[in-house]
Amino acid sequence: MTEILPRARALLSTTTDRWRALAQAADLDLFARSPEPGEWSALECLQHLLDTEEHVFPVRVRCFLAGEDFPGFDPDAEGTLVGEASVAVAMVERFAEARAASLDLLAGLAAADLERTATHADLGLVTLGEMLNEWVSHDLCHTVQAERAIMQPFIVESGPWRTFFTDHDVERPHG
Repeated sequence: MTEILPRARALLSTTTDRWRALAQAADLDLFARSPEPGEWSALECLQHLLDTEEHVFPVRVRCFLAGEDFPGFDPDAEGTLVGEASVAVAMVERFAEARAASLDLLAGLAAADLERTATHADLGLVTLGEMLNEWVSHDLCHTVQAERAIMQPFIVESGPWRTFFTDHDVERPHG
């Protein structure tokens, strides 16, 4: 993909507004509701994005720039435990501050930096360009995952329209 730097910065810059809107619009029960056992709630997705924004992605960019390798990240072992849903708006604001700093960091990158390599403890040799693509994918994936968790009670109550949501309906058997 060409022009990953501006595309990545543009997409990563949308995340805080999406989360701010979700945290302000969804009541606390919806925000903390797990769509099904073993899946993350919107609040857990937000906490994970905050963890990775503060401790993973910008740290890795700096490692690439310094020519250093970096460890993997296990959210189950290294992630922050989720607190009360009532702190969601404050979490979004903390995420927004961290994301602004990350966007500033990315603004200082040049196209040539994308070819820099480092060794990821679990994945082996990776490029900064690959990691940047992963960051955008990760960001969008967990935001969509949160929206999917929030939509579940609405799907269930949509009557005959429920069939339109088969791909997202965690309670209806697929197949």
